[in-house]
Amino acid sequence: MLSVGVIGYGYWGPNLVRNFQESDVSRVTMVSDLDEARLGLVRTRYPSVQTTLEHRALITSDSVDAVVIATPVHTHFDLAMSALKAGKHAFVEKPLTQTSDQAMELIAEAQARGLVLMVDHTFVYTGAVRKLRELVTSGELGNIYYYDSKRVNLGLFQPDVNVIWDLAVHDLAIMAYVFQQQPIAVSATGISHVRGKPANVAYLSIYFETQMMAHVNVSWLSPVKLRQTLVGGDRKMVVYDDLEPSEKIKVYDKGIELTSRESIYETLVGYRTGDMWAPKLDAVEALSREARHFVDCVENGVTPESGGEAGLYVVRILEAATISMEERGAPVDLT
Repeated sequence: MLSVGVIGYGYWGPNLVRNFQESDVSRVTMVSDLDEARLGLVRTRYPSVQTTLEHRALITSDSVDAVVIATPVHTHFDLAMSALKAGKHAFVEKPLTQTSDQAMELIAEAQARGLVLMVDHTFVYTGAVRKLRELVTSGELGNIYYYDSKRVNLGLFQPDVNVIWDLAVHDLAIMAYVFQQQPIAVSATGISHVRGKPANVAYLSIYFETQMMAHVNVSWLSPVKLRQTLVGGDRKMVVYDDLEPSEKIKVYDKGIELTSRESIYETLVGYRTGDMWAPKLDAVEALSREARHFVDCVENGVTPESGGEAGLYVVRILEAATISMEERGAPVDLT
């Protein structure tokens, strides 16, 4: 059974502690946080778990085999590197690091020491996204034309990252897992409506070598919460609505049909309308599946589905998007 130490018991930390503690393949032995009141909550709910205000005590503890990091982004690199150098496997909340150089350093360190480095791309472990990947890789959707996502809500404003680093990271992780294509360029625009705060509304376009392109709209200033994605293929199309209670994935047998006339300059566009069906999805909690997968990677040498390379993929795009925003949407080459 893997012994886990969790650094950070704020917004996301309690979910991670619960899933690693309630799993039959791992147990949480220690939790660290800078807020004594939060540690009091840990002791109340999990009396057997040690708590500490000092993260170094957790990282160096003999009772910890793997370190789970759920802290602000700017702390990820130092904490993860310290864990790896202490011989501990590292599970890091998204995004992996602030820069791609930092991500590459962590990947190299983990590889040199034979340790597992995994990033918390939670959506990759949902039944809906796994079904979406199955539909894409099986060819059922055909050649992919586009990925179009709207991920908006009112808040939560983040102090150290803009809305792209907070919300678009989910879509980038989904794209890395589902399509497994390397992007070639990124264009992004965004704006802040609160003086001294990062951008709270942004639009991100990502280009690939194939005909596929991706567009992501993210916002902390929406009156409603939306988590809706369209994936269009030349055979079928998908609507993925994460807020749907049951039918999160709907597959539409709709599209266009092109017919060429004798003239090479004339092509007729026809429309195909068929059935819609909603595939059955498993109801396993994403974090539970992810926690078990992390333990499996540590104990059996399995390569993580959201390992360091997946984290690097996401951070590279986030970096480029930030540069593009500063240049008012100018495309940034990723090749």
